[in-house]
Amino acid sequence: MSNSVHIVHKSNRKTVGHKYKKEKQKMVNAQKEVQTKLMKGLLDLIVLQFLNTQPMHGYQIITKIRKNFGVYFGPSTIYPLLTTLEKKGFVNSEWNMTTERPRKVYKLTTEGYNLLNFTENSLNFICKKISTPANADISIAPSNRASLNPMLKKMRTQKQII
Repeated sequence: MSNSVHIVHKSNRKTVGHKYKKEKQKMVNAQKEVQTKLMKGLLDLIVLQFLNTQPMHGYQIITKIRKNFGVYFGPSTIYPLLTTLEKKGFVNSEWNMTTERPRKVYKLTTEGYNLLNFTENSLNFICKKISTPANADISIAPSNRASLNPMLKKMRTQKQII
């Protein structure tokens, strides 16, 4: 075992620190990009999950998404999605005229609840497949929700927060 001492010049420390910060920022940006892509892909599921807890107007949904996930989807994304969900029969809406500013309030339908359950089960199955070795054969009963991924767990616990 050697008792040698390594001397690092101050300018080299700055370079190493700068490279580390740059790599760390690159990783943070990549993670944020992945999270945003997942959110876009699961936005209908997220909206249905929020509406499963209580009826809401569009701005409430926008605010809850930003608060809970740190991602901003504006009115030009949320309102067309709500319109599509309503046309497909997954949500109903009615105008709330009792407040100072009338708001269109959306509520989950039975078909929307069924879609939410199906989507959660499908996502659960996909996550299980991804985390299982390729040579293992798995099948997941529709009622088994024990292995929901962290995002779905977070959405479920929000029922208590709301």
